[in-house]
Amino acid sequence: MLDFNLDEDTPFAVVTVPTMAASYGKKNGIWYAAPGGQGWSKATSRKASIAETDAPPPGGGGTIKPSSGRVIRIINNMDHTVQCRVLLNLRTSQPFEEVLEDLGQVLKMSGAKRMYTVSGQEVRSFSQLRNEFADVDTFYLGVGSVGGGVGGVMLSPVRRARSRAPQTAIVEDISKQRRSRSKSRPRALYAPENEIVRNNDYTLLEVLKEEPVRVTIKGLRRTFYPPIHHAPMDNSPPDKKMQLEWVYGYRGTDSRRNLWVLPTGELLYFVAAVAVMYDRDEEAQRHYTGHTEDIQCMDLHPSREMVASGQRAGRNRKTQAHIRIWSTETLQTLYVFGMGEFEVGVAAVAFSQLNGGSYVLAVDGGRESILSVWQWQWGHLLGKVATLQEELTGAVFHPLDDNLMITHGKGHLTFWNRRKDGFFERTDIIKPPSRTLITALQFEQDGDVITADSDGFITIYSVDSDGAYFVRMEYEAHNKGVSSLVMLSEGTLLSGGDKDRKIVAWDSLQNYKKITETKLAEAAGGVRSIYPQRPGRNDGNIYVGTTKNNILEGSLQRRFNQVVFGHGRQLWGLAVHPDDEVFATAGHDKNIALWRKNKFIWTLQVAFECISLSFHPFGVALAAGSTEGHLIIINTETGTLINTIRVCGSPLSCVGYNPTGDLIAIASQNGSIYLFRVSRDGFSYKKSNKIRGSQPLIQMDWSSDSNFLQTVTADFDLCFWDVKSLSPEKSPIAMKDVKWYTQNSTVGFLVSGVWNNRFYPMTSIISTVGRSAAHDLLISGDTDGYIRLFRYPVLSPKAEYNEEKVYSGQVACARFLFNDRNVVTVGGTDAALMLWELTEE
Repeated sequence: MLDFNLDEDTPFAVVTVPTMAASYGKKNGIWYAAPGGQGWSKATSRKASIAETDAPPPGGGGTIKPSSGRVIRIINNMDHTVQCRVLLNLRTSQPFEEVLEDLGQVLKMSGAKRMYTVSGQEVRSFSQLRNEFADVDTFYLGVGSVGGGVGGVMLSPVRRARSRAPQTAIVEDISKQRRSRSKSRPRALYAPENEIVRNNDYTLLEVLKEEPVRVTIKGLRRTFYPPIHHAPMDNSPPDKKMQLEWVYGYRGTDSRRNLWVLPTGELLYFVAAVAVMYDRDEEAQRHYTGHTEDIQCMDLHPSREMVASGQRAGRNRKTQAHIRIWSTETLQTLYVFGMGEFEVGVAAVAFSQLNGGSYVLAVDGGRESILSVWQWQWGHLLGKVATLQEELTGAVFHPLDDNLMITHGKGHLTFWNRRKDGFFERTDIIKPPSRTLITALQFEQDGDVITADSDGFITIYSVDSDGAYFVRMEYEAHNKGVSSLVMLSEGTLLSGGDKDRKIVAWDSLQNYKKITETKLAEAAGGVRSIYPQRPGRNDGNIYVGTTKNNILEGSLQRRFNQVVFGHGRQLWGLAVHPDDEVFATAGHDKNIALWRKNKFIWTLQVAFECISLSFHPFGVALAAGSTEGHLIIINTETGTLINTIRVCGSPLSCVGYNPTGDLIAIASQNGSIYLFRVSRDGFSYKKSNKIRGSQPLIQMDWSSDSNFLQTVTADFDLCFWDVKSLSPEKSPIAMKDVKWYTQNSTVGFLVSGVWNNRFYPMTSIISTVGRSAAHDLLISGDTDGYIRLFRYPVLSPKAEYNEEKVYSGQVACARFLFNDRNVVTVGGTDAALMLWELTEE
């Protein structure tokens, strides 16, 4: 007995018998090619029963229309090892008997006259295949009028599919196999010959070389059909790897104390999981990439040659929260400690001052905010205590006592004295129920404590003869929150406001008399971090990191210049230039920016938050889609706004020009696609049509001939759209041989191996893919922050890859630059933009 595994939700049966490639011969002037062959020869003596794969069939427009094509598996009833999968056109005008003979030729049978289902019912017409046996995938071919045996059982020629006669014992044997779900109705099942629809003058009898691919995404199985021609499968990793070349922007929106200057003059800061050392004179960057999740806090060793950095916790063992100590000179990791000690991440880290930085303190970002002290050279934990603070903003060692630590946050300023037995004595300087949020902390030369709070006040605490702290003075420095305090070497205190954007200098030697103040431009953002350009020198030049992810340089006497530009909020839009090393980005901060490799070219502030971008094929125009349904057109060369067009009321999640540049398709979250005619090299737009859909769309590709679109919905369904007939294309089989101009869709046959890959550390949702210009590489990004480089096409879950992890959240977009030498990646919520160089392994 054969074991048939007929899946109800799959179009083909998987037969557990060895499959032998059918050989093909000549019959009535028709040549049949083997599955590995490159196409078919056309019939000369009768209507072509087999269509050429490269030429479109007459009247067929190059594809089979929905409901006209079916993939079935046929098995030679005399020799079950000979079987094949074929694509049938059910609307042919060729007689059913002739098609059976053609199918017989494919299975090395002469005179095939009968077709049966697995349960022994005979199929006598295309109408039955369309209706009664719509759910049946596997059929047997028999010769002669006697009907071959199915599954080793001879079938009586008298028995018909609609027979109501009593069943015989022989048929009972067949019924042990799974019966097909019949859709029969009490009506004539076969249309009379003269009523058969004759819209195509051919039969497409195409032997499928490969199995369709089934991928499980979010618990649902999806089937993708193989094109006839594609590059062979290669599961080896690509011979290129990704080397981080440039990190754009700065993390100012949600972190504190995050900007330093190294002895080399390099700026030190962090973005996502990368520590950046930026040399302005050489226009060069160095990167420390030891972390696997976002860096949340950092401190520079008193020698200024080492850094302690703490990361947040990820989802697996390799991405646990921990602290790394590394050298700024060699970028070597010196020590790693705290694995398994931190719950959700490291909220604060600091070196001790007096003993040459031998101790490191760390605060856990979890519910109990546990403060721990480490002798980091040995990885020894010297003691820990739960601070139980809900919103902790920082922790430091006292500069004159290595066993005295200070933590501060919402309604809390606490001193922790670590005793020799490892226990901590706690002294609360601010008594509850104060709700003041202490945002920054500094020290005077004699060890007095200076704090700043979210109400704009600066407070100085001194110690009395009994060692108790008291408020020496308090004054209003800013009209809203103070985000940064820096004590310069000559006794000048600088304070920065995150809301009023002011930087104010105070003379600590003259009772904090105001010396001068300056205000940053609104576009730059509020103050997040201040650091002297040349620590120890009294020249007044400072760097300022801002809340909008920019870094400025200047002094309170002169204006500030931008050193680093970054997008201030979520960043989703990315487009690469068609023939230049240029790319554009667009984000929720309403900024659209153009970059040439590591150089910033221009930025344009527009009226709406933007989430999608596309270059016109000629490269002179740039289209952006907004969250409110506007299409914004920009002149790429000048960075000026050309036009703003209202498309609909929903976010425009994808925009894309067709290959010739005379149409733009705009896919919306309302599920519809809007088409505009484009002229004047992308500067003029006229509304053309709309194709209605219902599911939110997240990715889109044009076909190379501009006739079709493929889109991916928010539920990862692959949908096709006919641009000429303005209708969704229902049959995925009909679209399997369409060539796509880009491969931005994350699902499909040629990228199926990026899902459910056996080498991933955990199940991943793929959020972006991009194909190289040479069609030999694929870059993918997922919701856990992994960036992976595959060979293209990626056909198997056994495909190997080279990977990098520098993001914690979703990778919003990844694209190759036009020459395939570089890849650009964008992190969505953290606005982290990075450029990678592809280097030889």
